[in-house]
Amino acid sequence: MESLANAGAACTERLGPHVVLLASPGAGHLIPLAELARRLVDHQGFAATLVTFTDLSSPEALSGVPACVATAALPPVPLDDLPAGTSMSTVLLELIRRSLPSLRALLRSVGAPLAALVPDFFCSAALSLAAELGVPGYVFVPTNLTTIAVMRAAVELHEGVPPGEYRDLPDPLELPGGVSLRHADLPASFQSSGESVYAHLLEAGRCYRRADGFLVNTFYEMELATVEEFKLATERGAFPPVFPVGPFVRPSIISDEAAGAFACLDWLDLQPTGSVVYVSFGSGGSLTVEQTTAELAAGLEVSGHRFLWVVRMPNLDGGKDGHDRDDDNPNPLAWLPEGFLERTKDKGLAVAAWAPQVRVLSHLATAVFVSHCGWNSTLESVSAGVPMVAWPLYAEQRMNAVALVGSAGVALPLRPREADGVVARDEIAGAVKELMESAEKGRAVRRQAGDLQQAAARAWSPEGSSRRALEDVAATWKKATLGKVK
Repeated sequence: MESLANAGAACTERLGPHVVLLASPGAGHLIPLAELARRLVDHQGFAATLVTFTDLSSPEALSGVPACVATAALPPVPLDDLPAGTSMSTVLLELIRRSLPSLRALLRSVGAPLAALVPDFFCSAALSLAAELGVPGYVFVPTNLTTIAVMRAAVELHEGVPPGEYRDLPDPLELPGGVSLRHADLPASFQSSGESVYAHLLEAGRCYRRADGFLVNTFYEMELATVEEFKLATERGAFPPVFPVGPFVRPSIISDEAAGAFACLDWLDLQPTGSVVYVSFGSGGSLTVEQTTAELAAGLEVSGHRFLWVVRMPNLDGGKDGHDRDDDNPNPLAWLPEGFLERTKDKGLAVAAWAPQVRVLSHLATAVFVSHCGWNSTLESVSAGVPMVAWPLYAEQRMNAVALVGSAGVALPLRPREADGVVARDEIAGAVKELMESAEKGRAVRRQAGDLQQAAARAWSPEGSSRRALEDVAATWKKATLGKVK
């Protein structure tokens, strides 16, 4: 990772108009933005630099940045003056705000023609620098367009509201495509206008109106009604133009030789086509001990179907975001019910912590994905034509699940018990059987998953809608840059 001091010199060495992309911390944001940067280099002839934050950025996530994309890290900023208990969303937004002087210095040091600044959707405060430097500022949205629809709804709700006063979003919030979101389905930051982070997000949403456009990690057929509604908003002058340019699924970087080292891929090779349920909850999600050791294990066993389960450490405080895990016992398989592995050894495989997900989902044996509905995982599943059982845990995942079950039609829902929020074993087994045994609802979901797989492949074909959208944006940037050089 290049330091701020030499990043400008490195940018100068790369020929052609230059795009600087700013990623907020988190692999779920950085990975698709890195893939966008790669395509700008490989398909559109730009030089690209991916900028991250020293604070909160993951070295593991950075390891997958393509070699053709330069990287630079903004230096640390003091955050110790923030009150104890400040939400992570507020910390992130404050980190971005305090890092703007360093980003300005980096942008001014780029010797090659600067074609555009592309901050991700948490970094909308950086759009002011694009305006200051006279270059296009486009917001990258690593998740779906529904997320931007919620942000836009919050901003429009506060038109004419006196400063310092805040209103709750409607409950339910009705969005295009028949997506109806209860407050409980919204990300926590949007559920109550009384929380301080709500004001921060509202300000970020207001910054969106200063963008020249939005590049969204989705494709036309995935959110057709929402895309069309945003087109109408652009025509009315109510919102900047939106360009669906996804899906950005990072190709598997595991060679055929290295893949053999993963027992799960060897195991999948031995299973019949379309026979395996894949279970994984992302890198940040976790289940309670009861949910893991009792209901999920029992549900998979009762279903009678083959499964590949990526088991992570359970959460000890009832949360779902991976905090408060028992790191003193580093083996998550030790938490499984006594005798479970032995009883299921002929039909199932449990692996600790991680699996090569893109390879697993694209394997002929994989038929269903029990998923947390994180957007990267969702696009990986859709691109492989694998229907989902929606089991959202935190952040925007509940909102994603509503859209995947409803307007997209590629997932079946799970209904937790009202008393304790636990998903019962019979509920799990029932959803798995519905999809695996092609019951009435399961057939429709499987068919839609196949249709969207074809649409996702077409989106980035030579004449595909996403490829054409990115080409149109790139042409705009090049034209503006050429005018400055002359």
